[in-house]
Amino acid sequence: MQVASLQLSAQGMSSTKLYNYIRIAHKQGVKVLLLGEYILNPFFKELQSLSMGMIKEQAEFQSKILKELSSTYNITIIAPLVMIKKNKAYKTIAKFAPSSTSYYEQQILINYGHWNEEKFFANEKKPLKAPLIFKVDGFKFAIMSGFELHFDQFFMFLKPKNIDCILVPSIATFESYERWKALILTRAFTNNCYILRANRIGDFQDKDFKWKFYGDSLLASPDGELLEHLGNKEELMIVDLHHSNVVTSRRSWGFKEITKKRNEL
Repeated sequence: MQVASLQLSAQGMSSTKLYNYIRIAHKQGVKVLLLGEYILNPFFKELQSLSMGMIKEQAEFQSKILKELSSTYNITIIAPLVMIKKNKAYKTIAKFAPSSTSYYEQQILINYGHWNEEKFFANEKKPLKAPLIFKVDGFKFAIMSGFELHFDQFFMFLKPKNIDCILVPSIATFESYERWKALILTRAFTNNCYILRANRIGDFQDKDFKWKFYGDSLLASPDGELLEHLGNKEELMIVDLHHSNVVTSRRSWGFKEITKKRNEL
């Protein structure tokens, strides 16, 4: 299974780069393409100064473009997107498949003083449920936002689903490089599945300091190894995933079987 992570800065209403990279991915046989957070919309801090009408116009434009690209090039595109409903903003991850479109509304949002998405977005606070799961050519994927990767409950939902790869769009900044890498590799290992992360690049100038988004999009193996990663530049990472590697890893470590036996006692 050929999949790709596209590492970009915010694109606004421009679609030229998306066209170019998706054409390249299609020629290389890519079936699933993952974008980072705040690629199709400005960064969260910038959204706070925009009207809901402007955000809605941007989302509708980008959705139309990605639906067309998915259908034209027979590729499933996973893209975080801010949607407007009844004049309220919702943080979502859209799945544009060649013949259908579906949306995953992020369940847990950052709520820190310097970065409070929970306060800005209207995402409903309710009991957690499983992330969005889908198949492409028999290969099973789950979609989880970068922040949600920190919470064990989501992995409890995924354990019985035999997920081959978790797709993680993210936007990481400050000095978090090593912490993020450790988290992703650990989650991949303890769940014996691939994790593909797409992280944004670029920067945002706040009144006090500059937020630098450092990239480092990466692929972790079902054994918790770093297989591929990018630097801090605009780039397309194409990787080959094998279901047999997932099966071998699960049989070798036996984590799921160990817990299953004890749950049956």
